[in-house]
Amino acid sequence: MPVVPLSQQEIEDRLAELPGWTLDGDRIRRSYRLASHFAATALVVHIAQVQEELDHHSDLVLGYDTVSLSVNTHSAGGAVTEKDVELARRVEALAPGHGAQ
Repeated sequence: MPVVPLSQQEIEDRLAELPGWTLDGDRIRRSYRLASHFAATALVVHIAQVQEELDHHSDLVLGYDTVSLSVNTHSAGGAVTEKDVELARRVEALAPGHGAQ
């Protein structure tokens, strides 16, 4: 199935359901603050597992007590697609279990 870029309105509608996620140029992004470096590292590992399951990977940055990710779909010319939104939804579902804010 071909991956189709979302329109600006579709992106805005999807992001309205994902608090903390923003459109930044041609990517959606979110940062999380955690209680410790260990907690942040555990979140990164969990996100990596989800990305493998989806076969869709973000740019993922680990800070001392922060995790940031940004994503778009290379096979759609670097546009935001449903694949990116699905990854964001999955990350949003697991982040609270790590104490992420």
